[in-house]
Amino acid sequence: MTDLGKPSNPAEDDNFERDLQEMLEDGPSLNDVTANVQGGTPNSVSAAFAETVEPFSAGASSGGGGSGAQAGAGATSNVPLSGSGNSASNASGGNSPNGDFVPKSMSLSAQSKIESIREWSVNTFKTTKQFISERFGKGSRTVDLEMEASIESLRDTQKKYANILRLARAMASHFSNVVHTQRALGESFSELAQKSPELQEEFVYNCETQRTLVKNGEILLGALNFFISSVNTLCHKTMEDSLLTVRQYESARLEYDAYRVDFETVQSGPREAATQARLQDSQKKFADHKQKFERLRGDVQIKLKFLEENKVKVMHKQLLLFHNAISAYFSGNATALEATLKQFNIQLKRPNAEKPSWIES
Repeated sequence: MTDLGKPSNPAEDDNFERDLQEMLEDGPSLNDVTANVQGGTPNSVSAAFAETVEPFSAGASSGGGGSGAQAGAGATSNVPLSGSGNSASNASGGNSPNGDFVPKSMSLSAQSKIESIREWSVNTFKTTKQFISERFGKGSRTVDLEMEASIESLRDTQKKYANILRLARAMASHFSNVVHTQRALGESFSELAQKSPELQEEFVYNCETQRTLVKNGEILLGALNFFISSVNTLCHKTMEDSLLTVRQYESARLEYDAYRVDFETVQSGPREAATQARLQDSQKKFADHKQKFERLRGDVQIKLKFLEENKVKVMHKQLLLFHNAISAYFSGNATALEATLKQFNIQLKRPNAEKPSWIES
């Protein structure tokens, strides 16, 4: 391959190297540049560099007068970044190790968050330790036999009512399919009555029978849906609200026992000056958790009492509705079936009924 470049001249190369060497000698040293970058102001300038800059600075000062001199002084003077400004900033905040301004409110917020995380960690550790020790039968726990029996009875009752609710929903679903089938069967009988004159009377009779069954079936479905809605509210809202309070009570009981054991451990230890502060802190936390535990225990007792009264009142009404509706339907007593709905103020939603206007609603 041939070289198409211009041939080099040794004399020109020597002149270029000599000029480059003179430029490097006239410029500031590497140490001076580093100091200028770190400090923000030039510390020293070489003689050759000063001679080069001097004509320009002289011309600027003669042309600008006093204002130019003041501007030049301001440009080369050191502006302190600390001093009087720090006294004002320290009133509302502080400086971080790297010199950044940190607001005082942010610092206090961070400290409070750290403190809350620390307390949560200690509380979680104590309660977890107490829970594990109770599981393995090595720890002592506070026992209220009457309260625990009532709680266990409530949970068992909720399971049984949930089973009744599941079966009632299945019954309503199956019966809805029966009513739908009866409606379709009645329409088929009516259509065949028009197309078969020789069997018109028999088709019309069966059509009317199916329509009557559909009407009574819709009334029974209304009663079943009302029963399901009431039991669902009792089981999954009223009882669940009481069980939520029970879970809070059980959590408070676990915390109470954990801090009780911790207080007893510190109290049984050596009475020294170094442990007095820890003993007082443990006693205060134990008293706080004891107060919380007793308050929630009272709440559970009140809710269980009112729940039992409400359950008896609601189920007395719903069981009477269920019995009267089922008996009236399967005995063919349409009058008693409609009277049952009026007795319990149940409004039926007809599938083909027109929606009321916005004035009526």
